[in-house]
Amino acid sequence: MENIQIKARYYNAQLDKELSKYSQLNQFQAATGVPKTYLALGAGAFMTVMIFFNFAGKLLSNILGWVYPAYRSFKALETPDKDDDKQWLTYWAVYGFVSILESFTDILLYWLPFYFFLKSVFLLWLMIPSFNGAAIVYSRILRPFLMQHRNNIDASLNNVKTRVSAAASDLNSSTN
Repeated sequence: MENIQIKARYYNAQLDKELSKYSQLNQFQAATGVPKTYLALGAGAFMTVMIFFNFAGKLLSNILGWVYPAYRSFKALETPDKDDDKQWLTYWAVYGFVSILESFTDILLYWLPFYFFLKSVFLLWLMIPSFNGAAIVYSRILRPFLMQHRNNIDASLNNVKTRVSAAASDLNSSTN
C-alpha cells in the first residue's frame, strides 16, 4: 500500500511540474487554493465519464483529438527544432487516415459499446509522445501503403493538376 502512495505522490509531483508551465493554472491555484493537479485530474475524469457514457461522446472525442494536437503543432512550428514538427505532422497524417476510415465504417462502429471511449483512448495513444502511437501506425500501415502506391498517386495528382489548369485557362479565356 505504501508503494502505491509513493507512486501516486511521484506522478502527482510530475503532473504539477508539467502544469506549472501554464500561468493560467498557477493563477487558478493561487486564487482558489485548489491544486492545479486536482483541476486537471477532475477535468480529465469529467471528460472520461462524459465520453464513457456517451454524453456528447462524438464531440468530446473529436475535441480531444484536435485541441491538444493543434496547440502542440502550433508550438512545434514556432520552434527551430524539427523533431517535434515531424512528430505532429505524423500525428495529423494518421489522424486524417483514421478519420477517413471512420467515415466509411461509422455506421458499424457506432453500434460498438463504448466506441467513443475506445476512440478517445486510441487518440491519446496516438498523440502522447511517450507512446509514439502515431509513428507506429504510420510506419506499419500508412507508409508501406503510400510507398507501394506512390507512382499511381503522383500520376493521378498530376492529371488532376493538368485538368484544373486547363479548366481555369478555359474559364479565364471565356470571361475575357
